[in-house]
Amino acid sequence: MKYLLTLFLCSAFLATNIVAQETSETKIPKRIYTTKRLKKVPVIDGFIADDAWNEVEWSTDFTEKNPDEGTAPAYQTMFKVLYDAKYLYIALRAFDEEPEKIQQRLSRRDGFAGDRINVIIDSYHDKRTAFVFTTTAAGVKGEEIVSQNGNNWDESYNPIWYTNAKVDDKGWTAEMKIPFSQLRFGKDKEQIWGFNINRTIFRFQERSLWQRIPNSQAGFISEAGELHGLKDLVAQKQLEIQPFTVLQYDNYPSEAGNPFRTGSDFKLNAGLDAKIGITNDLTLDLTVNPDFGQVEADPGTIALDGFQIFFKEQRPFFVENFNIFDFEFANGSDNLFYSRRIGRNPHRDANLENGEFAQTPQNSTILGAAKFSGKTRDGWSIGVLESVTANEFANIRQIDGSEREEIVEPLTNYFVARAQKDFNERNSFIGGIFTATNRNLNGNFSELHKAAYTAGVDFQHNWKNREYYVEGNAIFSHVLGSTEAITRTQRALRHNFQRVDATHIFVDENKTSLTGTGGRVEVGKNGGGNWRYNGGFIWRSPELELNDVGFLRRTDEMIQYANVNYLWLVPTEVYRNINAGFDQGSVYDFNGNLNNINYELAGEISWINNWWSEAGYSLTTNFYDNFFLRGGPRWQRPDTSSKYIFIGSDNSKLFSFTLGYSNNDSDENVVGRDRFVIRTNYQPSDAFSMSFNIEYENEFDRTQFIPEARGISFNNDARYILGRIQNETLTTTLRLNYSFSPDISLQFYGQPFISRGIFTDFNYVINPVGESIKGRISVYNDTQISFENDRYIIDENRDGTTDYGFENPDFSFVQLQTNLVARWEYIPGSELFLVWSRGSVGNADVTSDLANSVSEQVFEAPANDTFLVKFTYRFAR
Repeated sequence: MKYLLTLFLCSAFLATNIVAQETSETKIPKRIYTTKRLKKVPVIDGFIADDAWNEVEWSTDFTEKNPDEGTAPAYQTMFKVLYDAKYLYIALRAFDEEPEKIQQRLSRRDGFAGDRINVIIDSYHDKRTAFVFTTTAAGVKGEEIVSQNGNNWDESYNPIWYTNAKVDDKGWTAEMKIPFSQLRFGKDKEQIWGFNINRTIFRFQERSLWQRIPNSQAGFISEAGELHGLKDLVAQKQLEIQPFTVLQYDNYPSEAGNPFRTGSDFKLNAGLDAKIGITNDLTLDLTVNPDFGQVEADPGTIALDGFQIFFKEQRPFFVENFNIFDFEFANGSDNLFYSRRIGRNPHRDANLENGEFAQTPQNSTILGAAKFSGKTRDGWSIGVLESVTANEFANIRQIDGSEREEIVEPLTNYFVARAQKDFNERNSFIGGIFTATNRNLNGNFSELHKAAYTAGVDFQHNWKNREYYVEGNAIFSHVLGSTEAITRTQRALRHNFQRVDATHIFVDENKTSLTGTGGRVEVGKNGGGNWRYNGGFIWRSPELELNDVGFLRRTDEMIQYANVNYLWLVPTEVYRNINAGFDQGSVYDFNGNLNNINYELAGEISWINNWWSEAGYSLTTNFYDNFFLRGGPRWQRPDTSSKYIFIGSDNSKLFSFTLGYSNNDSDENVVGRDRFVIRTNYQPSDAFSMSFNIEYENEFDRTQFIPEARGISFNNDARYILGRIQNETLTTTLRLNYSFSPDISLQFYGQPFISRGIFTDFNYVINPVGESIKGRISVYNDTQISFENDRYIIDENRDGTTDYGFENPDFSFVQLQTNLVARWEYIPGSELFLVWSRGSVGNADVTSDLANSVSEQVFEAPANDTFLVKFTYRFAR
């Protein structure tokens, strides 16, 4: 522990004192644009010749941001801003001496492809958040909400607004009409908003800004210019109601005798989404019986380590404004709010007798959800979410034809409240979060928590022109349930209280609650000069539990880390910029055991021809794993090194690609992995684009844990069975996009996935912390192990009698996912979707190669087809 404390103090010292001789650059003065109230209303057709625009002057003198910061761009940009009682109007002129080379790439909304202009509006003027409205040269619109002073760009923002663009002999022009109801601002007589405009010339990969922001400057929204002259604005409270109707037809292979799998089903569904402006700052979102049928399926994956896999949220209701609810308390995916818990698959399967069939829901029904969120003029960010999911029942058809129901998921209420307050001239904030999960168990589901609560506080302080910062958080969790539920939680892999050699944790089968803590503190330098660095400390106590409505992968860890980066920001004849860094970290458990020390060197280069490269090398030493034997003793892994290199071409060309390779290997050749990545993108025309990605991974591990052999003992000694796995994984992803116009598009997504694992050289643990692999395991010889009826039989003492056995762990998992979506936004905010989804999951012959297994799954295996028609209409005021 003294070593851990020393490392943490050294990290903090490094983050606050290294290269203190750096001098801060001169702060760039704020630019101001003063708008006026219009007298005539311009037609939003992309042309900028209307007399209405003559009320104000053009503003120009943009400065290059990338690649050559601080210089004049290849071509200048001009803009004007006007307003009336309900709308903000913006005219844009993007000069280009070669208009025939302007990239007018069509895409779906939020495609952000080709030449484009982003208008960045910090109407809160909190210097941390902003609304971004984008128009491309093809007239495609896009919107984002920016938070964390430019570190988080959220594309889920989907306001109603109007835009158009035209290419002419001088370049291209665009017009925007943005309702004030889609923005948030205070009640001052004259508004002052943060304001900036960013232009991208795609073929040059050049960005230029109206308000210059040096690349060495920490922060982005805080450094924007200002928009003045907005007088006597009246808040336009938002009111939008969006009912929807869904027709769904499913076609699938029928199952003989199964009344629930006849080969086809038809469903009719309807629901309602609403957005109500409670004040100009705060909005109430409502959804009743939401439908997520057109959401893209999760990618295929296999978790050989037994830990839960994190999947990105894709459902629109939960994605929108997620930045307000986000509470990532540690590095990685750990978060107090993981919205995919809401509407999850049922916890139970139906209990069936011989001859019975069941129809079990795939997901819990979300009866309703409400989300109250926004940011006030005085710096309060507020988010409150309430959702209820239904009791779910499996319908069971009995042998005699009668039916019964069996509950598989209880009625559950989820509640999340989040708040942050800015102060110190927006250079600091402090916030908090509270979540609650309550289940109506009704004397059933003794294996589930009856209630789960979490709370946390977070803070950040920036100083010296936001170059330096200190931030952190602390969290608390408390779960309640029956002794069975709490015992199950203690034994879950992320807690592992049953670990046989642990002295600081143990399973208490009488407990009815668990209380834990976690958190992070970090201090560092984030801007100014060429150096960036930080150091910090993370902890997760053994009893911390978040997975009722949050995401937590593992506990019982204390992590110290430090990072140093040096940036070359001024382009040369060879490169645009370079970032090189060194990272160091160490991990302890709460018993004071050092579980690993990690060192990493990494670098990234953007070349002058718009290609890029990145490479890295890492080394992990003193490597121990408390979770590897899943309840067994602490396991020593070999020292392991990793290296990677990736190269990418200029993505402004019609064809671009990324090639990558990574490798892991260890002492004594215990583990090894080779991973190859090919990603391609081809844009043969402005309307059509395609991408094709291939990832192939070949991994071996002489000590892969065999879950099928858990619980085995011999002569009253536990046996932890391992084996040498050769695991090959192949993922191919094809995307095709055709846009008939900015409002009509056709998209195809297809992903075959296969992972095959073949086991040999089975062995058992003799000394989990032995100095060498030979001292840690004993490999069964031919007289000890035999294979019969897809099962391994072990005669460990060679006396001719079977001592124990386990099922064959070999696997070849194959999955196909495809999705074809036609989308028409027939009026702003209202859409028609036509969706075809095709998918299948199966197990291939482990003796077949990967290509044949994938081919059989795509072309021969029976699949499930789903056809959807979804119609939405958005009533807005």
